[in-house]
Amino acid sequence: QPVPQKVARSGSSAIIVSQRQKGNPVLNYIKNVPWEYGDIVPDYVVGQTACALFLSLKYHRLHPEYIYNRIKALGHSYDLRILLVLVDIDNHEPALLALHPLAHHSSLTLLLSWSTAEAARYLESYKILEHTPPTLIREKPKADYTSRMVDMITAVRSISKADAISLVGTFGSVRGAVNAETEEVVLMQGWGEKKAGRWTRAVREGF
Repeated sequence: QPVPQKVARSGSSAIIVSQRQKGNPVLNYIKNVPWEYGDIVPDYVVGQTACALFLSLKYHRLHPEYIYNRIKALGHSYDLRILLVLVDIDNHEPALLALHPLAHHSSLTLLLSWSTAEAARYLESYKILEHTPPTLIREKPKADYTSRMVDMITAVRSISKADAISLVGTFGSVRGAVNAETEEVVLMQGWGEKKAGRWTRAVREGF
């Protein structure tokens, strides 16, 4: 039987776990954040406004009405609502196809895990990142022209940063490189017919 970890203040730094989850092997793998049992409607509370319902597909196959009743009991509580599904049966496609619209219409984020350890990592991650500002994980825009230019050109398969710099250097500008013919590009050192062809097709074909 998993044993809750002691926490300094209830609900502050811990994942709150419903009594319904007693005996769930997922609890054995929650080791990076503390957790404790609490009187809650969802199965897990992973933030002040975030919760998760847990569903094993093996259990769902035997008791298909269970998840409907749980979602009904949850109502419209919590801003972030996760349906954490453990895929523990072989023929899982029909069940997932049925759960997808259910989650969508119930404002639940459907999250699939393929092991109890993976399910635990998801719960831990939501709790650990509870107060993380979105700017921390958002890509920082590159301010200088050269970096933006290189990123744009190297988006074409097999073109390296060195290729991008030599391409613009040879034709004087990005516009010149875009307007260059394949026969001109192929003459550059390190550029063969395939790479030159990819570049000219990429900048001239419609999206």
